[in-house]
Amino acid sequence: MLENRRILLIVSGGIAAVKVPDLIRRLRERGAHVRCILTKGGAQFVTPLTLGSLSGDKVYQDLFSLTDEAEMGHIRLSREADIILVAPATADIMAKMASGQADDLATTALLATDKPVMIAPSMNVMMWTHPATQANLLTLKNREVKVVGPSAGDLACGEVGNGRMAEVPEIIAALTRFFQKNDGQGPLTGLRALVTSGPTHEPIDPVRYIANRSSGKQGHAVAAALAELGAQVTLVSGPTNEADPDGVKVTHVETAKQMMKACSEALPAEIVVCAAAVADWSVEGAKQKIKKEKGAAAPSLNLSENPDILATLSLPGPTRPMLVVGFAAETQNLIESAQSKRAKKNCDWVVANDVSPGTGTFGGDSNTVHLVTADGVESWPTLRKRAVAERLAERIATYVQRHI
Repeated sequence: MLENRRILLIVSGGIAAVKVPDLIRRLRERGAHVRCILTKGGAQFVTPLTLGSLSGDKVYQDLFSLTDEAEMGHIRLSREADIILVAPATADIMAKMASGQADDLATTALLATDKPVMIAPSMNVMMWTHPATQANLLTLKNREVKVVGPSAGDLACGEVGNGRMAEVPEIIAALTRFFQKNDGQGPLTGLRALVTSGPTHEPIDPVRYIANRSSGKQGHAVAAALAELGAQVTLVSGPTNEADPDGVKVTHVETAKQMMKACSEALPAEIVVCAAAVADWSVEGAKQKIKKEKGAAAPSLNLSENPDILATLSLPGPTRPMLVVGFAAETQNLIESAQSKRAKKNCDWVVANDVSPGTGTFGGDSNTVHLVTADGVESWPTLRKRAVAERLAERIATYVQRHI
């Protein structure tokens, strides 16, 4: 998918710029044409000679180059590309992009472009989590700027956390997904996927309910990642604060029974991913608000078992999906519990994650998962939930292509 694609690569001033030569090499191996803009800060880490030698093209640095600007070089550069990739994207260049500044060749080209833009953020963890950076990130996303990474890990400053630029294979995969989706040629094109996400709310009375701390971030990310690979995705979501993913049909529900019904109506599907944290029990709810009476005993709750959505969708038969993936949110015996769940529910894979207090999994932006299959257990590093979703979607695509 990268053959003959024209990529304008903007290299800004972060230590992750040392990864750029390898990125250029890998892009060229796949047939892409790479042209570089090197910022003043970026030149502190890599040289124009290195980038020019690897890209096979001139490296652009100066906004006021008389030769280039006689031809309106910054506009030509930004318009001749199929996509602009900013890697690394520092906090500084993200802020300039968000506010529309144009004080050098890189930011001027970004402001003058009418082409898609992708960024690979890289910075100190405190800079990444700062409200200003997160506000800038949201602004860029709302302008449809594509984002790959960052991931968690050891940072050059000696600290550990989110802010590490996505690795070269991740960036190449993100570019590939973009062009596949843009051309309607994703590996999941023509296939249907059903994803569940978020918690369920089981009413106790018209005011109160039983629920859990699931935010829906992981399930929504999975739905978006499958859609980016070309799948026709139906997302059945419990109550969350997450925005509906682009290009996805969304059905909003509250209770487990409603979710079961919506899932049944969404079938048939070749792929099912049950990421929702479905309540195991529902309550024989009161029609009116239960009042607290002074001196009276606490009311008892009559619980009944909810339908088992994952087990139901995994039942053998001619209409069973090709691949059924469940999630296991555990606080102890993580791997053993996930393996037991896979066998008991008759699903194909289980994605196990530890949701113990202190892990930050529920409601957080990162996740540490273990993929449990019939072949064994594959432990993944701590990743942003979006990166987990993309990695899972790639694995699903590989599996489906082998079994079609």
